[in-house]
Amino acid sequence: MRNFFRYILPLGVIALSILIVISLVLVAKSKRPERKEAKEQVMIVDAIQAEAVSLNLPVFSQGSVKPRTETTVVAEVSGKIVDVSPNFISGGFFRKGEVLLQIDPSDYETALKRAQANLASRKAQHAEQKARSEQALKDWSNLGRTGEPSDLTLRKPQLAEALANVQAAEADLQKAQRDLQRTQINVPYDGLVRIKKADIGQYVTPGTPLGVTFAIDSAEIRLPLSATDVSFLDLPSATDPGDKPFPRVRLRSDSAGLSAEWQAEIIRTEGVIDEKSRVTYAVARVIDPYGVLGLSTQSELRVGTFVRAEIEGVQVDNAIVLPRAVLGTNNTVLVAGKNNKLEIRPVSVIRAEPKNVYISDGIESGEFVITTLLDAPIAGTPVVISGQDNPSSGPESPTDGVVASVGAEQ
Repeated sequence: MRNFFRYILPLGVIALSILIVISLVLVAKSKRPERKEAKEQVMIVDAIQAEAVSLNLPVFSQGSVKPRTETTVVAEVSGKIVDVSPNFISGGFFRKGEVLLQIDPSDYETALKRAQANLASRKAQHAEQKARSEQALKDWSNLGRTGEPSDLTLRKPQLAEALANVQAAEADLQKAQRDLQRTQINVPYDGLVRIKKADIGQYVTPGTPLGVTFAIDSAEIRLPLSATDVSFLDLPSATDPGDKPFPRVRLRSDSAGLSAEWQAEIIRTEGVIDEKSRVTYAVARVIDPYGVLGLSTQSELRVGTFVRAEIEGVQVDNAIVLPRAVLGTNNTVLVAGKNNKLEIRPVSVIRAEPKNVYISDGIESGEFVITTLLDAPIAGTPVVISGQDNPSSGPESPTDGVVASVGAEQ
């Protein structure tokens, strides 16, 4: 055993060392595997192609339909109402000059006859005084007197008094005629009765309200506009409308599940700004809203209807119209740029609406704007537009790497 440790063990250690050295040499000379670089991740996104267009930017407002002319009809003379037109009811249509109510005219007919008789008497007195004046002048001449006769001699004061009495009688006759005419209640326009306040048999005095009517030749809608809205409209001036055409307006209303539209136009702006809301009011007009005068073929638009208005704005050239959701913070949008690299592009916004955004600069026509929602977009990230064949970018196509479908379409 002692000889084993002395001779055999050292030889074994030497042999093991030689084997280890040989193994290390073989490993060092062996071919190492190729190292592959990790592929860059590519995102699949949805995008729309930008297109430059020329359009009129609409301005939206709302308001209620009101009559152009509304009248509170009152009695101008006293008396009992003896006749009522069948059209004098709430919602009844009537024509211009139609007698709606008749007040008992008998007392006023009597007053008219008395005024006529009084005028005839005053004219006779005037004629008598005129004849006496002429006779006095003849007598003066026949007596051979020289010079001009006095006013008293020619009875000029009596003649002036007689003439004044004639004029007063004529005024009384005119008043009697007007009072008799006022027993017939009418209004000077085609209209509709909003409220009826009097009926047959009722005794009325001057100033008694009889009803409320309004004209139906046209209706108006008062539309509030902010300062921003006004900047997109070419409105006529309140003091100098000039010859410029008035903006057209499209009105919409939904009632009982039905939708209707009407065409109107802006006819004026009010010359003041509301102190509380800081808005300017423009007035739109609809011709023949009830369609009973034959001036319009549109459907009936009742007074009091609440309508939404789309006003034709100024024309803008070379504008890019995009969905409102693509506009990011600080007025930026995501663009699939050159070599399908994501770009965060600042843009100039003409106007942003709840559904659309209008852009003037920052995007060229034909570029693809990404509509997919990205939580943290990084400029330069490779993107693949869904549904399109994308060209390769560099020696390897982006699709050779890892493809990721991200986000959701906005």
